Amino acid sequence: MTFDESLTWLNGTQFFGIKLGLENTRRILAHLGNPEQHLQIIHVAGTNGKGSVCAMMDSIFRAAGLRSGLYTSPHLSDFRERIRVDGVMISREAAAKALTELHNFCKDWDHSPTYFELTTALALAHFAEKRCDVVILETGMGGRLDATNAVTPVVSVITPIAMDHSQWLGNTITEIAGEKAGIIKPGIPVVSAPQIPEAAEVLRKKSNEAASPLTFVDQPREGRIGLAGTHQKWNASVAVSAIQASPFLIGAQALEDGLRNVVWPARFQRVTEKLVVDGAHNPHAAKTLVQTWQEQFGIEKAIVIFGALDDKDYAAMLKRLTPIAGSFFFVPVASPRSTDPQTLPALTEIPSKIFSTLPEALEAAGNGRTLIAGSLFLAGEALAVIQGASRDIFQPASPLE
Repeated sequence: MTFDESLTWLNGTQFFGIKLGLENTRRILAHLGNPEQHLQIIHVAGTNGKGSVCAMMDSIFRAAGLRSGLYTSPHLSDFRERIRVDGVMISREAAAKALTELHNFCKDWDHSPTYFELTTALALAHFAEKRCDVVILETGMGGRLDATNAVTPVVSVITPIAMDHSQWLGNTITEIAGEKAGIIKPGIPVVSAPQIPEAAEVLRKKSNEAASPLTFVDQPREGRIGLAGTHQKWNASVAVSAIQASPFLIGAQALEDGLRNVVWPARFQRVTEKLVVDGAHNPHAAKTLVQTWQEQFGIEKAIVIFGALDDKDYAAMLKRLTPIAGSFFFVPVASPRSTDPQTLPALTEIPSKIFSTLPEALEAAGNGRTLIAGSLFLAGEALAVIQGASRDIFQPASPLE
């Protein structure tokens, strides 16, 4: 298959439904020769900050001269963003070849592997083929039954845990933390961001049961960091603590250079002087976004271009964003899971308008101070529109991919 043909097939796997568990992933990895067994992996779960922490570790390892594999999700504009070696996306040729092999292997299965199971296997095989010194692996959602949990890492990392994906992970912080804690493996060090008491207790219990040393980060990282916001100083501290808990000996200069030069799109990204794009997609992330906005712009209000997925708590997100919103421009998200923007004005007393497309909202915003937020999918669309780039607009209809 060509790259486009293989991606069409991969995108279509979502329509076969979801089968929870690690059986499919392990079966695929065994067929590929268990590439994960030849890799030193840092495994990252959590609700918010996963991508930033992963990007920071990747930047630090590359600054130290190590070949680093980075696996993240979702992508913003190009499927290949999910799989990078030394910052370079997997080639179309390599992706097509591997996906063709996976298609041939599982085409007769009674239940097709999911988009995320296949992509995870593709990533691990690519990292092994490229002989990566270290791999940073971000969970898709949860942890316990996430496809990435088929690996045994050298360090397990938990970023801040908050309410999200409740229909899949549970209706309480304790339940959600239990799913995230599922990446903790016997005897493997665990590094965690500060957590609210209920989540911290779950992590302590799971770590004790697994005889895994657990470290909670207790102060932010000082020094220059390439990503804006106080919360990124905490993320940097998590990243550095995770590296220090790993077998890798990284010098102070590489730590400093890596954090200073880290780039991670759609995390309070100043696209232009007047436009910020942020992928905040749950109430906890929206609260952090407001804090960062006020750190950067004081009391200045924003035209907030907002779109969200229907399975998110968008009412709470709008409430969180109210202190910095001069007006809301509501738009749909390019996803089958998009909420109807027509329903959003009733959820806020801030003046609002509805637009049928993001470009129309951007044109109406003109040169006013503008913030695009509510979904990583919307953030990806925004960056593609602004940069005039082509975009793989497909994103799996299910959060489990």
